[in-house]
Amino acid sequence: MTTVLIVDDQPLQRLGFRMLLDGNDGITVVGEAEHGAQAIRLAARLRPDVVLMDIRMPGMDGIEATRQITARGDRSRVLVLTTFDLDEYVYQALRSGASGFLLKDARPEELLNGIRAVAAGDAVAAPALTRRLLDAYTRNPPESATGTAEGVTDPRLAQLTDREREVLRDLATGLTNKEIAAHLHLAESTIKTNVSRILTKLGARDRVHAVIIAYDTGLTRPVR
Repeated sequence: MTTVLIVDDQPLQRLGFRMLLDGNDGITVVGEAEHGAQAIRLAARLRPDVVLMDIRMPGMDGIEATRQITARGDRSRVLVLTTFDLDEYVYQALRSGASGFLLKDARPEELLNGIRAVAAGDAVAAPALTRRLLDAYTRNPPESATGTAEGVTDPRLAQLTDREREVLRDLATGLTNKEIAAHLHLAESTIKTNVSRILTKLGARDRVHAVIIAYDTGLTRPVR
């Protein structure tokens, strides 16, 4: 059973999510929070598998709540829900430890699949937002992205082989394992193994976290 904590300042939004989630086998809502501070307290007490997190809320927002929840090192993983006009917040949420992001108007099956994927340790990224997120990064790259084009000066990448750096660069463009395999002319199973090793070596939570590291270290830079 996948347990979920819903965090949103709108009561009707929380009710809608609860009705959707409680109506599906294998998922149960264990609590609701209307602001970030309450989310932190409930996450610590309830230890849900997934925290469904709104970003903009009065008081403590979803970004700070995400940072504090993931910093505990507990089992809870955060799935951010956002809208098209919040790209800069999405990037901040991912840097704060979120395991993925979906649009608030995502189809019910997309939300359910996203929750299951995050609970299983995978990353989730809405395709429609990924391109916009990279565009936003291009306009305002974080100050931490100071590595060389090859990223070899950053200690986080020192353990990666040349092949693993190639795979990570493709990951950072949003390619799937199948697409990376085609691009590098390798078996998909080989790419899956490489991705697993990359996550382990980087100490990354998931693919999204690995992509953030790729940009922060300068291994990959969006095309201007």
